[in-house]
Parts: sequence; C-alpha cells; structure tokens
Amino acid sequence: MASPSAAESSPSAHVDTFARDHLPPPDLWPDLVFDLPSLRYPPRLNCVAELLDRHVTAGRGAHRAVLGDTLTWTYAQLLDHVDRMAHVLRDDMGLVPGNRVLLRGANCPTMAAAILAAFKAGLVAVPTMPLLRARELGIVLDKARVNAVLCARPLACELEQVGGHPPVVYFQDPHTPDGLEARMARHDRPFAPVDTAADDVCLIAFTSGTTGIPKGTMHFHRDILAICDCFPPHVLGAEADDVFIGTPPLAFTFGLGGLLLFPMRVGAAGVLLEKLTPEGLLAAIERFRATVCFTAPTFYRQMTPLVSRYDVASLRRCVSAGEALPVATRDAWRTATGIEMIDGIGATELLHIFISASGADVRPGATGKPVPGYRACVLDDDGHPVGPGVVGRLAVKGPTGCRYLADERQRDYVLDGWNLTGDSYEMDADGYFHYRSRTDDMIISAGYNIAGAEVEDALLRHPAVAECGVVGRADEERGQIVEAHVVLKPGHDGTPEMARALQEFVKEQIAPYKYPRAVRFTDRLPRTETGKLQRFKLRQS
Repeated sequence: MASPSAAESSPSAHVDTFARDHLPPPDLWPDLVFDLPSLRYPPRLNCVAELLDRHVTAGRGAHRAVLGDTLTWTYAQLLDHVDRMAHVLRDDMGLVPGNRVLLRGANCPTMAAAILAAFKAGLVAVPTMPLLRARELGIVLDKARVNAVLCARPLACELEQVGGHPPVVYFQDPHTPDGLEARMARHDRPFAPVDTAADDVCLIAFTSGTTGIPKGTMHFHRDILAICDCFPPHVLGAEADDVFIGTPPLAFTFGLGGLLLFPMRVGAAGVLLEKLTPEGLLAAIERFRATVCFTAPTFYRQMTPLVSRYDVASLRRCVSAGEALPVATRDAWRTATGIEMIDGIGATELLHIFISASGADVRPGATGKPVPGYRACVLDDDGHPVGPGVVGRLAVKGPTGCRYLADERQRDYVLDGWNLTGDSYEMDADGYFHYRSRTDDMIISAGYNIAGAEVEDALLRHPAVAECGVVGRADEERGQIVEAHVVLKPGHDGTPEMARALQEFVKEQIAPYKYPRAVRFTDRLPRTETGKLQRFKLRQS
C-alpha cells in the first residue's frame, strides 16, 4: 500500500508552519509503503494519545511506565507529569502548535516526559545529546529555528555560551521559583492531546553527515507509531511485562525507540539511567530485573567477561545496533548468557531498525532480513538492483523515510524512491543482508556516528595545526577509532605531549566522544592535483 498523496492529507494542526514549509519537495521524498494493516493510521493522530493516554483510559494506569535511579512512575503518574509539562509549554511559555522546543537532558524520567509533552502539545521536539558543546548547540538552534528550550540545570553551561539562545526553562532545579518543577506544580488539569494530523512533524532528530554539518531528520506522528508497529512485534516480540534497559541516549532515535516508545506501545516499562558503564548496566539489569537490553556491540564486548558477577537471568532479549556486530562478540555473549543477540541496522533518517533477525532466524555474520513493513535491496553504482553475492549500496523503503530539514543532501540520500543508508551490503541467496563497509567517510565508533570533517574542523582551530585529515581506524574494542593525521606548523614538535594537548583541545570544542584516540604526525597529507584530501591513502598508511 503506497503513501497517501499530499492532496489526501488531513489539514495540519500547526499554527507555526515552519516544519511543513521546510520539508523537502515531494518529488525528493522516498517512497513510503504501508504493507502491514497495522500501519494504516487514521488521518488525525497524536502519537501520545496512543502511547500514553490510551493505557490509562483502558485501566492500566497503575502499571509501571518509566523507572529512574530513585523513582518509579506508573502510566497514570507519567500522564500527570506530561500533562503538567504540556501546560507549562503552552500556557506559561506561550508556545503554539508547530513551534520547536529543544530538549537537553540525560536519560531520566523528566527527559522522557518532556519529549512526550512536546508531542502531545502539538510542538516539534528537538532532543539533543547531553555531550554537545556550545558551537554544536548553536547550529541546531539556528537550523531548527528553535522557539524555546527545556534544559537540565546540570547541562546549563554549554547552552548559556550560545549567544542569543531562545527562552529557557530549567528542570532538575526544584528550588527555583521559575524552574520547570515549580511551574508544573501550578497546573493540575488534564491536557487534551492536540488534534494533529498524522503527517504533522513532531520530531526533528539531528544526525551528523560526512561534511560535519548536522542534518535535521523530520518525523511525523504516524512515524513514531510505525517504528513501534514493525520491529517490536515482529522481531523483538515485546510484551507488556517486559522491562527495557540500555545505554543509548533518548536524543538518539535508537534510544528513543528502544527505551521509551517501544515499551510504551505495549504497556511495558523502560529504565532510564544516566552515564552507565558496562558494570553499571549489568548491575542495573540485576536490580531492575530487566528483560530487554539495547546497546552497541562495544558494550556487549565489555560486559561479557563481567557477566558472571551479576544475576542477569531476567534477560530474554538483547538488541545490538549502532555499528556492525562481530561474530566473535555474538558468540562470546551467547556463551556468557545463553542469549542469541538480535542484530539490527537502523538510521536516524528512517527513525529505527529496518533490517534484523531474532531467534531461529539469526544467521551469524548477517544483519538479518528486512523487518516486516520494510523492503530492502542492494543497488549497483548505476542504481540498479543486484542479485545475491554482489556488494553494493543498501537501499531501503518502508513506512518511514528520509526527509531532511531544508538540506540539499536529500538528493544524495534518496534515489528512485529508495533510501540510501550509506552502507555497503551484500545479500545472500536466502535473502539475508551482510554488512561490508560504509560507503561514505562516516566513522562509527562504539555505536556513535562521527564525521571526520567535524573533527578536522576542531583540530584546525588549534594554533599549532597547519593541516589535518581524520579517518576511522579498525579497532577490536570499539569497531573503529578516530585517527587524526596532523601536519604541525613550524616551531611545533610532534611529541606525545602535543598529541595529548590536541586530544584535550578537541574535547573542549565538540562532544568528547568524537576526539581522536590516535594522533599521527606527518610532514604532509596526500592530496590530488586539485588539492582534495585522499583519505583512502590515510586509511592505508
């Protein structure tokens, strides 16, 4: 079943039409297909009415919804917090449907409620990683034309360094009269979900491209439900008594789905904890009796030798995504826990996982098959589908797809209706998809996407750096590490002390996880006759 045409779309509820006005032209959209009956949503839809209000109305308000380090909210309590927060956004802050609200906080129940409150109030949520620096936040604020900010007080520093930022209300600040908690206490009325169209934008999730300039991916209310109605029921087998846990931030769509949206769709519970280490995650699995875990292969590798110290018998499903899953990691985890890991590939552009396999369908070394609701193939350089045994560009289509916020790179991501993920894959004779490499210069380290050009830009701001080139280097522990090849200016020496100084400098400029873990000094960088950096030569060196 194809997507409804623009003429058939229901009228938008947005008063501020910025998001709809800055969608790509319709001829640059990927094909949207709704093959499953469960994906055929009504034209008027607010995703929070389905994810939250419905459970309370149906008498499931006493069921656990979100679990934090020191508190537990039932569905009824979560609804109360969301409604109070929606009143703050709309009544106190004066926001109108379609306005963008930037959300800045670590994984915690309040951050989850803030995302849901924005959706319910007809606003467009713009969640951001806690580690982003002022320069990165400034780009997001400007590109999304953000109208207001909800920010955790401990993360205020970088935000306050952004000149001319929009009005801010802080949370995790209970003693401040104008803080979010104090404002919420003044509202005790229910908040009716805004009557949004199914194709009203409710989320702008930012991802980094190979140029280092963030891309805003725009998602509708129906997209939020679509990812809940594909992977969780058909691959994960999510159930109402599950307890979801994991490491990805809610600002990453991997975490937003796996730790909040997926459990809510089935009436289950999600555990939201800050700054988890491998030991901390294992301890939390034991403490909360978690049944479903979402994290990257790096964490599974680091947890494997520690498993015997903890009681993880409650676990029944472990999902790996964010980077390629090595067979050795899969085997070691299965030996340690008895659990066959669920591998998956997703993309911020498509919101969540679209190729995966579980249980008896797992084939070690393969990512899996298209998740029900999605289609996939491998394309050659001319854009033609190729058969088994040929490496080419992975192409995907389904109920979600790439719609960049006012970005010319839309033309590169969508080809003849297919979403091109930037991955090289090979399909075998049985229809399983096998990851081979990235087709662009993105570095994937410990599940994080890192644009080499962004790290180069940060390094070039150091007064000792004349030139630099950044590539990914294979690493057994993290999949890849960021490796910087640096040409220093005269008068500076390539010493270990200089390498450490450059690493610390990058951490101050951009999110610390992007810093180069390896720094190699060289007299010159390989370039073409036209001056273009030959990164493939850096990788081979």
